Amino acid sequence: MAYAFITYLLLVVVYSANNLPYASLSGVITGNMRERNSLSSYRFVAVTIAQLIVQSFLLPLALILGDGDKTKGFENTMILFSAVGVVFFIITFLTTKERIIPKPEQKSTIKEDLKDLVKNKPWIVMLIVTVFVFITLSLKGGMYVYYFDHYLNHEHLAAFLGKVGFNNTDAATSGFSLFNAAGIVMTLVGISISKPLADKYGKRDVFGTSLFISALCLLVFYFYGPQAIIPVYATQMLHGFFYGISTPLLWAMIADIADYSEWKNSRRATAIIFSAMIFGLKAGLSIGGALVAGILASCGYNEQLAVQSAETVNGIKLSMSVYPTLTFFVSVACLFFYKINKKTEITIQEELAARRKEDN
Repeated sequence: MAYAFITYLLLVVVYSANNLPYASLSGVITGNMRERNSLSSYRFVAVTIAQLIVQSFLLPLALILGDGDKTKGFENTMILFSAVGVVFFIITFLTTKERIIPKPEQKSTIKEDLKDLVKNKPWIVMLIVTVFVFITLSLKGGMYVYYFDHYLNHEHLAAFLGKVGFNNTDAATSGFSLFNAAGIVMTLVGISISKPLADKYGKRDVFGTSLFISALCLLVFYFYGPQAIIPVYATQMLHGFFYGISTPLLWAMIADIADYSEWKNSRRATAIIFSAMIFGLKAGLSIGGALVAGILASCGYNEQLAVQSAETVNGIKLSMSVYPTLTFFVSVACLFFYKINKKTEITIQEELAARRKEDN
């Protein structure tokens, strides 16, 4: 247990140290905002494909590499993933170039950077947006498994799975896996059209609109009965599609905020802007996870019971429909105070390009 705790703690620390500069790369590889939209879209296409691969093949791979022994299989699988990860971290290091860098004479303290941050209104808005987006993702994601276990009718679910040729020996588990896979596939489709929409209408407006529609899709889940299997899957696919449009735009907008900060203050502070956003991301995930546990406890969830009380089932239903809809709506409402629209994006890009040309 001590070994597991210490190594996991070290993993999280090293992952955070690695992920911060990785996430920040889009802000320094290019100063062209359309290119950033493209970079972010490619990144999240890859992320989503990776999620699909891991969810689909992790358990079979563990069984293969462990020759039927899950414990040994997971150990070997993690070794394989670690080795592949290190190789690709090195490839990323060797093949990327930072083109947007601070002026050589720029020297600033953390205190000065933080002072700039608290005066940066778009950053404050996007920090709040990030926290509530990831509260939503953690909350609804944590409740899905309970929704399949205790709300949807297993007989109707098994019949549906049989019709689509899916393994239905455990209807809830198989149904949940297919539900996730359907959402991920449609997220990929949404990501693929995110860039052209952002180029045409601006990141802020496309992000807010797609987030609003995906929130409405979540709300619709509340009105489905336990037998409404096909509508549940259809709505998940719609939600995945519209949320997919918003996915790459969040990080592209954070890179724009780094430009905004340089435009306003004549000082580049990409790293601290991204690090603060990642803090918001982690805070949102933590709050969302705590909400899952808190809501289940408050509505009387008992893991020993095969059939939960009506109050518990209703709490589960609310937690993957109404509650995440409200937190998404908070994010959308915050965007009304985010002033970097398409016109401002173009102004910032052109003026910064002119300044950099003069400096060179």
